[in-house]
Amino acid sequence: MIFKLFRRNPNEALIDRLHGEIMAQARNPVLFTDYGVSDTPEGRFEMVALHVLMAVRRLNALPSPGPDLAQDLTDAMFQHFEIAFREMGVSDTTVPKRMKKFASSWLGRARAYGGALDAGDGEALSQALSRNVYGEDKIIPQASRLARYIEAVGAFWSSVPVDVFLSGPLPAVAPETIT
Repeated sequence: MIFKLFRRNPNEALIDRLHGEIMAQARNPVLFTDYGVSDTPEGRFEMVALHVLMAVRRLNALPSPGPDLAQDLTDAMFQHFEIAFREMGVSDTTVPKRMKKFASSWLGRARAYGGALDAGDGEALSQALSRNVYGEDKIIPQASRLARYIEAVGAFWSSVPVDVFLSGPLPAVAPETIT
């Protein structure tokens, strides 16, 4: 049992690469300048969560080892956010509370965005993005554009085979091409 703590994940290098590529997409400056996402820890969380969700959705739809990679990628996202909290100076006693809130936020967003994407309901996706990303009760133009971008990412990645996730690089949709 204790040896599990010291066992390395055989996918660690792959997950680190995938996480890095997804982080680069989530940190595209266009999302913060042209799309109006707040360049704050909260805004960056929203973009990372959104992009990881899209990758996880695709990986879960792929044959093995896709679903395992999806779980490993989700775990890596949580680990990186925990490290970020500690680097920001969040105390050791507060980190678990923050992580619990983060997990709850992640699951809520995954349900809201996933449900809207599964239903092909751009308006519901725009509403969820308005609420979560922009803090608005009504749909705003930036949220509608972000919804179109996320739908484009999903459509683009829908044809990406598991081999691309395994070997890289992960293709990206340029957010500036979405109007």
